[in-house]
Amino acid sequence: MTNDDRLVKLDRMRYTKNSLSSALALLAIVFDVLYFVSIYQSNVGTYYYNILMGASVLYNLIFMLMAFLSSEGVKNYKPGYSWLLIALGAGQIVRIFILPRMAHAALVKNVPVMDDGQYLWVIICLILSAVCCVASAVINLIKSRQLAAHVASLEKQAA
Repeated sequence: MTNDDRLVKLDRMRYTKNSLSSALALLAIVFDVLYFVSIYQSNVGTYYYNILMGASVLYNLIFMLMAFLSSEGVKNYKPGYSWLLIALGAGQIVRIFILPRMAHAALVKNVPVMDDGQYLWVIICLILSAVCCVASAVINLIKSRQLAAHVASLEKQAA
């Protein structure tokens, strides 16, 4: 790629959206939905009828709202939303060690609340959601810094 091609690519960023970062943030929401559908469709006695499940539902709503907001922010190369996405990704990793771990270890009338297959599935969903959040954030940070440097160089040339 020649220097002129790089300049054209950078200049195009001023007029196009950061669709890759936005799509990855939306994909993180999809993996979160797959996670909570798997958890909430399980009905083993009354194990899930507790305050932890209520907190999980609340966190899922907040996660989806913040991830959607971030998808719109990174679409416009706003670096602040990258930090929110990194925090959301870290939150998804932390979640692995709360409800899924506890449900996998629990028994109700000698029946496991969460079998090994479901446990593996929800862990994979949370990990993929976290990876999408972090990847979206990193891509946006790189692109937003490149765009800011390019715009600064154009302003310098104009002055």
